[in-house]
Amino acid sequence: MTVLPTISFAKIAAPKKGTAVILAAKDGKLPPLASEIDPSGVLAKALEVAKFKGKAKAVVDVVAPAGAAVDRILVVGVGEGDSIKETDWASFGGIVRGKTASDQHVSVLMECDGVDVTPEAAAAFAQGFLLRAYDFNKYKTKKADDDDGKDKNVAQKTALMVDNVAASKKAWETAEAVARGMMLARDLVNEPANILGPVEFAARAEALSALGVEVDILTEKEMKKLGMGALLGVAQGSVRPPRLAVMKWNGGKPKDKPVAFIGKGVVFDTGGISIKPAGGMEDMKGDMGGAACVAGLMQALAARKAKVNAVGVVGLVENMPDGNAQRPGDIVTSMSGQTIEVINTDAEGRLVLCDALWYTQDRFKPKFMIDLATLTGAIIISLGHEHAGLFSNDDGLAADLTAAGKASGDTLWRMPVGAAYDKLIESPIADMKNVGPRWGGSITAAQFLQRYIENDTPWAHLDIAGMVWADKPGATWDKGATGFGVRLIDRYVRDNLEG
Repeated sequence: MTVLPTISFAKIAAPKKGTAVILAAKDGKLPPLASEIDPSGVLAKALEVAKFKGKAKAVVDVVAPAGAAVDRILVVGVGEGDSIKETDWASFGGIVRGKTASDQHVSVLMECDGVDVTPEAAAAFAQGFLLRAYDFNKYKTKKADDDDGKDKNVAQKTALMVDNVAASKKAWETAEAVARGMMLARDLVNEPANILGPVEFAARAEALSALGVEVDILTEKEMKKLGMGALLGVAQGSVRPPRLAVMKWNGGKPKDKPVAFIGKGVVFDTGGISIKPAGGMEDMKGDMGGAACVAGLMQALAARKAKVNAVGVVGLVENMPDGNAQRPGDIVTSMSGQTIEVINTDAEGRLVLCDALWYTQDRFKPKFMIDLATLTGAIIISLGHEHAGLFSNDDGLAADLTAAGKASGDTLWRMPVGAAYDKLIESPIADMKNVGPRWGGSITAAQFLQRYIENDTPWAHLDIAGMVWADKPGATWDKGATGFGVRLIDRYVRDNLEG
């Protein structure tokens, strides 16, 4: 894996070595310290030639500036000072990392004319910087290169020079915990399925006990006793046994009910007997993106010692088409006692989730439940790769999640549920069928899950199928897993559940 940078915070001063990064707002005016970093004034000419006006994400790079103590100066535009959001600061950090990955020493001047660079902004910048440094290259035998083709396997030391060092360090404790949780989620999604099966995923969950997370792992035998016929039906075609991982973080008051997060963990999805086309099937190693998010979230909550009682439950299976596999037309009985006619074995995620939801509700009696799943291709048809789908039986929960999505950058778009859609999954021979007609596929999937929510428990379903994987680099990620959902739910917890 790429060596991650060491990030520190220091008082604002002119750096004496390595790469200096200067931020500039839309008017392009540089902070006063820029003249000390660039005593010969070459930056002014470079900015003029580049027609640099401080536009957000614009970069001017000056190598070996005459008379300077540093080897390189980067000027990065941050745009209109009044409109810069926390997510923008993270993007700026990612851009800087992409440009400096091969540099051993990087100093970032976190002051900008006309812009209030708060400790939270500095922490967001550092978070974006760290996230962009992530590179899943553990199986490569050649060196990894940065955006400019230089070796980025260097032990980089990055200093953020800020007004308030203590407050910035405090803000960074939370931001770093979330970043590390996102990187765990990325690791899990990026791992090939021959390495990460249900048992191996469960072992990664158990490792969170080092942070104080209580972890229980249910085996196939225990799930049979509980009557989890829907989840086990998906798993029966694989030689790899299923697991249910239960992670508990007790950071709130002892008598407070927990909040619950449930993840779909299909470690590889062939579609089963309703087998998928060969093209692109390799991406189905990521069909456990919801479970990966829950694991990353639980790590983040524990690492930052969140003041909340939280439960994370992930159903872990592999969906394979062998001689013992579930068939279209089979009827299974879920833990709730409801029966399901399996019309399509490639609609397996909802079968895993329904038992995990019921188990969570029955055992923990949570305040609310949020499930996350790469559930349907239909949600990608609806929303592309810009938003995850949000379905909920509670307007307040939906509104708060939407707000957390905007604040964190993991954006959501609310979709409908209702009785008319519910009728589309009625079965003539069982309580329900696992798919409806072609249209409204993501909605009927949500309607299926809603049948497993009892006593009006507030519930939200996040269909993240279009968001957990990126085919091209972004500001804070490379190609591959994005870690979507971790910072979203962590932000929701911070804004709504912690006093």
